[in-house]
Amino acid sequence: MEYSHKPVLLEECLEGLNIREDGIYIDGTMGGAGHSSEILVRLGENGMLIGLDQDATAIEVSRGRLEALGSRARFVLENTNFINMAQVASKLGIEAVDGILLDLGVSSHQLDEPKRGFSYQHDAPLDMRMDTRQELTAETVVNEYSEQELYRIIRDYGEERWAKRIASFIADYRRNSRITTTSQLVDIIKAAIPASARREGPHPAKRTFQAIRIEVNNELGILEEAINTAVDLLKPGGRICIITFHSLEDRIVKKTFQKLSDPCTCPPEFPACICGKKPLASVLTRKPVVPGKKELEENPRARSAKLRILEKL
Repeated sequence: MEYSHKPVLLEECLEGLNIREDGIYIDGTMGGAGHSSEILVRLGENGMLIGLDQDATAIEVSRGRLEALGSRARFVLENTNFINMAQVASKLGIEAVDGILLDLGVSSHQLDEPKRGFSYQHDAPLDMRMDTRQELTAETVVNEYSEQELYRIIRDYGEERWAKRIASFIADYRRNSRITTTSQLVDIIKAAIPASARREGPHPAKRTFQAIRIEVNNELGILEEAINTAVDLLKPGGRICIITFHSLEDRIVKKTFQKLSDPCTCPPEFPACICGKKPLASVLTRKPVVPGKKELEENPRARSAKLRILEKL
């Protein structure tokens, strides 16, 4: 299958990064190089792009696409999670960069390739690993986590109102047979959610699949740390652009940005700050940037995307 991923909020990201020809930029979630390609063509011979992705296929495909551009700018690709961006930069002898982009969505390729097990639309092994080198899979989560752990994950990460019933139905099913495929899990979820609740809204398995995917890939656990690492790595005036696709991610990004721009811990009734904590950055998007009507018509998967931008002081 061809690796495809239509870049979301592309122009908004390029504007937000404020790209300089001789700058150094990190795309921490390359996917199919949609954003990276446009960054690279805006760089001159003294510019540099560092592309990261934990999906080895994304790195392989992106390398070919970037080479085909014939850009004079240098690019380096690493098969790793964006949490490791500082180590990658250090290995390259780079102390600071001009901009960092994180697109936290699952790529279209990952969703559409059945064997990856991300989608509730295809029958496939329960996998959901973005990095296929890691051991933890969705099958392990579904079959070996306790009923209470499953309930917490589905409730907190999926924001699913029927989380308790779904966890209970999964626990009942697996007493007799191991759950190994996405279709098995979908059927269990459908059985757990009352018919009246299944008639409206998104696919009944959507929230549970999201929750399990987040757990498998530790997507929320690394986010705040990654943002702080990114800001440390930025030059003064450098920017980080982050695209989120659900409220949990967006909440973490918003709160972390707020801490970085207003770290004061003094009680609000104090007339002046005495804690001495100084802001490290400035939030450039008081409200998140969202896709316009034209983009939504061309790419419905962008409908839940939100972009927030931070500039280092």
